[in-house]
Amino acid sequence: MGDVWIRYATFGGPIVMVGFGSIGQGTLPLILRHIDVPPSSITVICPDESARHIADECGVRFVVQALDPDNVRAVLEPLLRDGGFLVNLSVDVSSKALMTLARDCGALYLDTCIEPWPGGYTDPSLSPSERSNYGLREGVLALRRAWGKDGPTALVAHGANPGLVSHFVKQALLTIARDTGDATPPPTDRKGWARLAWSLGIKGIHIAERDTQISHVPKRRGEFVNTWSVDGFVGEGLQPAELGWGTHEKTLPPEGAPHPCGCGAAIYLNRPGAGTRVRSWTPGEGAYQGFLITHNESISIADFLTVRDEGAVVYRPTVHYAYHPCDDAVLSLHEMAGRNWRAQPEFRLMNDEIVEGMDELGVLVFGHARNAFWYGSQLTIAQARALAPYQNATGLQVSAAVLAGMVWCLENPAAGIVEADEVDHCRILDLAQPYLGTMVGAYTDWTPLTDRGGLFPEPVDESDPWQFSNVLVH
Repeated sequence: MGDVWIRYATFGGPIVMVGFGSIGQGTLPLILRHIDVPPSSITVICPDESARHIADECGVRFVVQALDPDNVRAVLEPLLRDGGFLVNLSVDVSSKALMTLARDCGALYLDTCIEPWPGGYTDPSLSPSERSNYGLREGVLALRRAWGKDGPTALVAHGANPGLVSHFVKQALLTIARDTGDATPPPTDRKGWARLAWSLGIKGIHIAERDTQISHVPKRRGEFVNTWSVDGFVGEGLQPAELGWGTHEKTLPPEGAPHPCGCGAAIYLNRPGAGTRVRSWTPGEGAYQGFLITHNESISIADFLTVRDEGAVVYRPTVHYAYHPCDDAVLSLHEMAGRNWRAQPEFRLMNDEIVEGMDELGVLVFGHARNAFWYGSQLTIAQARALAPYQNATGLQVSAAVLAGMVWCLENPAAGIVEADEVDHCRILDLAQPYLGTMVGAYTDWTPLTDRGGLFPEPVDESDPWQFSNVLVH
């Protein structure tokens, strides 16, 4: 079992961290706590000096430099010439470019999402499919096909979500199998996990998250407030809403479209995720309406759990994010929508001013014999602050997954490009769990039809509560 005071690994090479926002600031102390590495061998690359004092306190080198396509190799290659570990926690820096550079240098690589260069999320000259997470993931999969399955390990999209939630899904499937008497042996590979989900009758999975952290500093007009990267949230909120598309679904949703190429595991809506609401459930909140924000795990989990027979898809669950951020972030989204999706001029990250609340992050796995099962982390702000410095509840869930992913890479250094769904979930949860607060598994009889139509008639599909048409808020 992992512990907050023990070394998980030893590393002799340099570590280069690109990006030093809230996640980088929270992750650095965890690296120094759990990986035996001299602080002098760590370099942080950041476009501004706002958090230099944290790097100085930790004794690591701090370089002020914005990376772009013209300078990225000149800046990073000297730091990684003899190998090492490139940890990408940035925004607006191409993951494919950094991944390629790391491979050329013989270095390990990890990121928390697949990022494009600036403008890649919102370039109107690109089709919605091209600026989607589906398109970004397909670009990385193309690299993997070109490179083969060996080479330095590059663990892609391994934060809290995407990342940690893929391991929650596996644990949830094993629990549901145990509790429903399913005799399918514990899976040992991708095909086995997909067959287990199919045998259990899983129709879909929500990454169901409710952030209740509140601040004593109220949101001001013209300000976007959030508990994690505002730049990151705005970027993904303006991408098309995306979801893995299940075989039980009867019809495409309004504005829904398949992607023209690739694995075919997902669809997108011709509208921003920040303007698309869905119904879901968590144990702490109960029923709620969240935002269908695009995320890599919505596609990778759906793809990973796809069953094919002679090339034809015979089973796939519907998978998507159902995110209710902190209340000030909801107000920020509402204001940004009124500005025709132009971001506010001021950004503020909530941290020290948070006075109470928790981030409840898990997966709602539904359609099986017990209806629905939520499994995940309930981490309060008080717990987060007691466990690690420079953290709030949302950030620590991400930092814990980054740390666990780094350790896994050090233990498996020649695996090539790897997605979270392909990693040993037991090892990751063992490493991350000490930082996740209370781990909860809860069954519920809630469905998207619960308490519907009380005041006004609604067009619902009563024959199958778990149709996406019932989940989507029209």
